[in-house]
Amino acid sequence: MKKIAVVTSTRAEFGLLCPLIRELRKYESTNVHIELIVTGTHLSYDFGYTVDEIRNNGLRIDVELEIPVASDTPLDTSNNQAIALKKFTELFLKKKYAGIVILGDRYEMLSIAIAAGNTHTAIFHLCGGDTTEGAIDEWIRHSITKMSYMHFPTNEISRNRIIQMGENPDKVFNFGSTGIDNIVKLSHLSKEIALKKIGLNECKYALCTYHPVTMEDEAPEVMIDEFICAIKEYPQIKFIITKANSDFGGEKINRILEEKVKYIENIHVFSSLGSELYLSLMKHAEFVLGNSSSGILETPFFGIPTINIGDRQRGRLQSKSIINCGSHTSDILNAINVACSDNFRGKLVTGQSPYGTGKAAYQIAKKIANTVLKKNIDLKKKFYDLSI
Repeated sequence: MKKIAVVTSTRAEFGLLCPLIRELRKYESTNVHIELIVTGTHLSYDFGYTVDEIRNNGLRIDVELEIPVASDTPLDTSNNQAIALKKFTELFLKKKYAGIVILGDRYEMLSIAIAAGNTHTAIFHLCGGDTTEGAIDEWIRHSITKMSYMHFPTNEISRNRIIQMGENPDKVFNFGSTGIDNIVKLSHLSKEIALKKIGLNECKYALCTYHPVTMEDEAPEVMIDEFICAIKEYPQIKFIITKANSDFGGEKINRILEEKVKYIENIHVFSSLGSELYLSLMKHAEFVLGNSSSGILETPFFGIPTINIGDRQRGRLQSKSIINCGSHTSDILNAINVACSDNFRGKLVTGQSPYGTGKAAYQIAKKIANTVLKKNIDLKKKFYDLSI
């Protein structure tokens, strides 16, 4: 029997992997087994212990592998990577997977990719080819691309970048983003029910996430204070904030949010909301605010404004519903004014996205399953040269 593993380490990437896991498991038989490996912040109470959300989704978890997630210093990050590399190498040697599925660009995924390379385990990589100039994710993502056997970017521009990096076009497939699959299938809660689930009554609200900008020297405390100052200028709007990830500076941001929520009445902070509730709240929000990739990939499909702060997501393919602004309070306030204006909102269109039509998971799962089942994978890679 051949085994394929899907690895998830954070709430955000699990939301994107969830529809793919379900599609892959439709191929389970006496010939192939699909294992789910849960690690990283999913197993940390500081980040919401989101392994429970995975269980609540009815998904079988095959392996829980704890790795450290402290993020106060660069040394914390390097230590986390080192331990992840060792633990995942041991796991891959034991399990002998035919391939692993990983998504994106997080620092622990780089260690997991190296572990796969060291154990001759094929990597099926999602969301490669994107650019995010303000985060270390940029070079991590491209590094994982060069380690991977097969690629599933979310758009045609990213597909072309992967080919430009020397990857064979026959192994690079643009089926779109599984985030659009989730929107089509999961964003069905009414505004009333969605708000009730987080203890709020009918109101105008914005959905927010603010992650550390890991390629900037400015302290995350300064940047989140600018963000909070802008929010305080709009007391008539509730700001529903999901906590930052475990990148360097994330814990500092979360500690500040936990303190501010005690005395700023229009701030409501959550470790995690889960995909269904998060997308349903997004659907009914006045706007989405922050620097998360979800504001770039998913929000435009709903035809509501995204205010994208700073450089963390700079370089991603963007829709016209996205307002880019600086990280200072005045920049954010100006962007909120635009997002709330009838002139801007009147130009927005629902149901359109450069990231696919909502059928990505089915197509990706079919390609992965057929590849593993029909042939022995040759990991020797020839560089694909473009004509210059």
